[in-house]
Amino acid sequence: MGDFTTTASVDAAEVLADGDARRAPGPSDFATRLRRARLGMLVCISAVLMIFISYSSAYIVRQGLPTLDSRGETLIHDWLPIQLPNFLLVNTLVLLLSTLTMEVARRQAIHEVALATADPVLPPTRGKTNEIPWLGLTAVLGFAFLAGQWLVWRELGARGFYLATSPSSSFFYVLTGTHGIHLLGGIIALLAASAATLYFRQSAASRGVIVDVTAWYWHFMTLLWVYLLCLMKFAH
Repeated sequence: MGDFTTTASVDAAEVLADGDARRAPGPSDFATRLRRARLGMLVCISAVLMIFISYSSAYIVRQGLPTLDSRGETLIHDWLPIQLPNFLLVNTLVLLLSTLTMEVARRQAIHEVALATADPVLPPTRGKTNEIPWLGLTAVLGFAFLAGQWLVWRELGARGFYLATSPSSSFFYVLTGTHGIHLLGGIIALLAASAATLYFRQSAASRGVIVDVTAWYWHFMTLLWVYLLCLMKFAH
């Protein structure tokens, strides 16, 4: 009887220990998950990058190509340089500020993973969610950037530059619009990460992975915007 009780106690202890291990993955498990998630995000970023590389090549090549006039008799250069609105600089500052808040959120999430790993006895859902305010602020700045882009388009329309006015205006709307759509995808990811944390009580490791890959995507979109702004400002 004593042997049976001892064996049962040992088995119960092993089950509890195994349960704790599953609830609080070690640093190596988190690093593996993070590496896989970053690899997937790199594939996604590469696809987006290829789209904008093709647009950039077409933008540069089209500037030097003549086209037939409306009567189809002579070749003319119909590329009309656009004076970029000054408000684009304000928009750029907003996006740069948002990437700083996003980085703070990422560091907070990774720090919480380290704390949860250092104290594996506590349930992983009991950790703090200090990254949530920073994620919310980043989303607000992202929406502010998109609203600013809408104001820029309206200003160009008031000047007489629409999507079909000239090849240069067409490229401006396509480049900025495509970037805005991809940035909106990043905002949706931010809101989804916040909702998953608040309502589904994900573990610190899961939150860390989601916030980290979202942050890298957001940083990429910021760098991409700076590149596009330089392209439209100087490559004409």
